[in-house]
Amino acid sequence: MKKEKSFIVGLDELDLVVAFLKDQFKFCRVFAFYGPLGAGKTTLVRRLLCGSGITDPITSPTFTYLNLYKNDAGQTFCHFDLYRIEKLKDFLAAGFDEYLHDGQNVVLVEWPEVIEPLLRENICRIKIDYDQDPDKREIRCVISYKSE
Repeated sequence: MKKEKSFIVGLDELDLVVAFLKDQFKFCRVFAFYGPLGAGKTTLVRRLLCGSGITDPITSPTFTYLNLYKNDAGQTFCHFDLYRIEKLKDFLAAGFDEYLHDGQNVVLVEWPEVIEPLLRENICRIKIDYDQDPDKREIRCVISYKSE
């Protein structure tokens, strides 16, 4: 099954997107964030984590590739930034694919292009663009999941 939703929002309206994405947790465990440098991928991930009850400082894992967070309900969030990973085999060699298939974690991946072959089902792809207006973002969410 596939569904799509698009938003055109400013930074002060990201809560609309966050609410929609949180609602997708029941269908998807992996959320892939696409967009050019400076589009707002990390900002949206940060807002989603805060909206999901994460109270720890949220930083971009640009150099560590992965940050793990847990909310008070015991839900684990894996935040990947794959900007510096050049090959799928590097991702696999690090054992990061285990997080994708865990089934319990919510996995948030910035720059997921390198691992696209691993993103098969129960995926929410979020494409962020800001070509028209630098103060607004067009955010297109495509959810692909197995219907029960």
